[in-house]
Amino acid sequence: MSEIIRRDPRAEWIARNRLHPLHAAMQVKQDSWMGPNGVIRKNPHAVGFIGPNGVKRIDRSGAQQGGGSGKRSAAAEVQLPLHQVTAPAFYIAVAPDMVGGRLSSHDRDLLGLAHSLAGSDGAVLAVVFGEHKESNFTGNGVDRLLVIDGEQFQGYAPEQRVQGLRAVDNQFSPRHWLLPDSRSGGGELGRRFAAALGERPATRVWQVKDGLSSGRAGAGQQDLVRNLPRLILAAAECADPVSETRHEALPVELSTGVARSLSRIEDLGPVAVDPAAIAMAEAEFIVSGGNGVKDWALFHRATVALGATEGASRVAVDDGFMPRNRQVGATGTWVTARVYVAVGISGAIQHLQGIGACDKVVAINMDPGCDMIKRADLSVIGDSAAILQALIEAVDNFRNGARRDAA
Repeated sequence: MSEIIRRDPRAEWIARNRLHPLHAAMQVKQDSWMGPNGVIRKNPHAVGFIGPNGVKRIDRSGAQQGGGSGKRSAAAEVQLPLHQVTAPAFYIAVAPDMVGGRLSSHDRDLLGLAHSLAGSDGAVLAVVFGEHKESNFTGNGVDRLLVIDGEQFQGYAPEQRVQGLRAVDNQFSPRHWLLPDSRSGGGELGRRFAAALGERPATRVWQVKDGLSSGRAGAGQQDLVRNLPRLILAAAECADPVSETRHEALPVELSTGVARSLSRIEDLGPVAVDPAAIAMAEAEFIVSGGNGVKDWALFHRATVALGATEGASRVAVDDGFMPRNRQVGATGTWVTARVYVAVGISGAIQHLQGIGACDKVVAINMDPGCDMIKRADLSVIGDSAAILQALIEAVDNFRNGARRDAA
């Protein structure tokens, strides 16, 4: 009786569902199988095989559909091909925003555009000011990494950063400069840098093709097409991020120091802003509640403690727990937050569409198989009330500890 092989319907469903977090672990390692004509076929590629050009090969064994049988095995980690530029013929310099010390989606799009401009002979040079927390420059197309550190570059210091970019320009003479045309600092820095170089930049560029740049003009109603200039201020989604190659990100240094400029700007630090007054489309940190939230008073206390902007699913809005202007999704507001926390939201397709541009998604839910868990970068499985209470206590302990250290 114990030797009878019994089916596991849940395992078969996970093996068919490519969005499930355990999908890869449920795949069957199958080297050969019988075709429809009775001929034994051999699988020349492993599951998830990446070709020499970074193209993912198709597995025709049927293993990805969960149709095979055998012992389950975790999929082997895929190693992307290494893109090396030993002696660059020229450089494409990129000065990313690095909001929060990490590459944003806008920065990654910019690096993708730089990689396409560099081709096989050029190298992408990323210029970063101050300390950073990014650990994946290699996976985002950076061939050379230049970190310009110093207290004069901390905070809001556009004049001193222009001096740093000029020092890089004098040493490396990049063929093109790319900066994000954003409100996070790249747009202003790029225009100041252009004025210092005496060059006319291409702004709000959304496409570069055949030596021409296309930028938005006329309040976004027209396109301005011109020959590709040396200085480019690119909009979001100007190119696809690098995803098929890994790069060296070799560190380089300036041969000379950066001249100090007499600053006419004094940075007095950030101004406290009420998160509730921030428009949903502009908020960078959003905590949204859904049908799984049972204690809304606790939810509001948690958002205040975290300093986050409140959002909600359509179900929570329809039930009257949140106002209509806080609804997130295709039927509400499309958001572009750097961090989006979904509390008790199962993940309807309209809601997932509305958070598609968010950098990091954290899901708190009781159901490990819901769609929001599949979309999330970090998932916490448990009761939302207990987790929110623990978050409030952790924030209070952190702030009290900081006050004691300051005293």
